[in-house]
Amino acid sequence: MSSIGEQRVCILDDDPFVVKATSRLLLSAGWNVDSFTDPSEFLQHAETCHPRVAVLDILMTVMNGLEVQQRLRTISPSTRVVILTSKDEPSVRTQAFSAGASAFFVKPTSAEEFLAGIESAFSRN
Repeated sequence: MSSIGEQRVCILDDDPFVVKATSRLLLSAGWNVDSFTDPSEFLQHAETCHPRVAVLDILMTVMNGLEVQQRLRTISPSTRVVILTSKDEPSVRTQAFSAGASAFFVKPTSAEEFLAGIESAFSRN
């Protein structure tokens, strides 16, 4: 297991309630969290901070998660992506994994499975 307290997870979801709930879950498991509801702000942060793991939603109004994932690969190729979305479509799942996603979770998901996915994403770096 990685040294969780020293690792940061970025969360991007345009729903502040999802961001808050996901942040609480990660914080309760000992992870440090940077939260974003705006894709542009997240990408600016990622460009300078190069997070190890980012949790992305797919359905967002300004820019969808697949677009964010594509841009993230350019500005921070080492960042591992975990998808957390309500959009459970095989084509979306395939696109996310083809673009390098480490895990794909459909809301609501088991806290245990989600945290295991975060840990797995860190261990892949």
